[in-house]
Amino acid sequence: MKRRQMLRSVAACLLATAIPMQVYAQQVLRITTIPEEAASEQIRKFTPLAKYLEKSLGMKVEFRPVSDYPAAVEALVNKQIELAWLGGLTYVQADIRSGGKVIPILQREEDTKFRSVFIAQTGSGIKKLTDLKGKTLTFGSPSSTSGHLMPRSYMLEAGLNPEKDLTRVAYSGAHDASIAAVVSGRVDAAAVDMTVWKKFVETNKVDTSKVNVFYETPTFFNYNWTIHADMAPALRGKIERAFMDLSPNNPEGKEILDLARATRFIPTKAENYKGMEKAARSADLVK
Repeated sequence: MKRRQMLRSVAACLLATAIPMQVYAQQVLRITTIPEEAASEQIRKFTPLAKYLEKSLGMKVEFRPVSDYPAAVEALVNKQIELAWLGGLTYVQADIRSGGKVIPILQREEDTKFRSVFIAQTGSGIKKLTDLKGKTLTFGSPSSTSGHLMPRSYMLEAGLNPEKDLTRVAYSGAHDASIAAVVSGRVDAAAVDMTVWKKFVETNKVDTSKVNVFYETPTFFNYNWTIHADMAPALRGKIERAFMDLSPNNPEGKEILDLARATRFIPTKAENYKGMEKAARSADLVK
C-alpha cells in the first residue's frame, strides 16, 4: 500500500511540473519572414513589431530569421514557427506543401495592388522588356513573387524567354542584392520589389540619374501574414486585432508601419492567391 501511495505521489509531482512547461510553450509566439533583405535589415524591421505584439498579446514573441525563402516555408509547414511573413509565391508553396494547412490572414493595403519593377543603368539603352534580349539579368530568390515569378511571367508574355533569349540569368537571393548588382554593373538589369526600390530611392541609396526603372508590371496580390491552421482561434483573433489596430497616428504604430512600408494592415484570404498559384504552375515553380 505504501509503495502504491509513493508512486501516486511521484506521478502527481511529475504532472505538476509538466503542466507549467506546457503552458509556457503555448505562451511563446514564434515569427519569421522570407529573407527579402539582409539579415540586419530584417532584425531592424521586425524587432519593434515583436515588442508591440508582446504587449498586445500578453505573451513572449520571438523573431527567428531564416537563411532562405524555402526555409521560411518549411518552418511554417512543420510548425517550428506560428506566424510567417510570406510573399504570394511562398504562401502558395506553403499551402501546397502543407496540404492546405496554412491560412493567410493579413496583408498590407499596398499588397492588393502590388508591382514589380525592372531596373537598368540609364545609359544601357534598355528601354523596354524586349531590349533585354542578349543582355544579363538577375532575379531575386527563385521563390520570390516580386523578384522572380511575376517578372518572369511578364517577360514570357512579352515573348521573351529568360534562359533562351538572355546571355545570362542569375539569382541574387534578395532585392537589395539585385539593386547592388545593377549599380555595380555586374548585370545589365534586375527585377525587384517595387517597395524596396522606392525605399532605396527615398533614402538616397541609389542615384536615379544612373540607375532607374524602365518597366513596371501590372498589379497583383503579394505579401501576407500567414498562420498554421492549427493555431488556436482566440490567438488568431488577437493577432488580427493587433495588426489592424496599428495606426500612423501614434509613434509606435507609425514606426512599425513605416518599417513595413505600409499604410495599414487589412484582412486577406486564400482566394486572393488563386491567380498566383496558376502563374506559379505555368512557370513550373510549384507542382
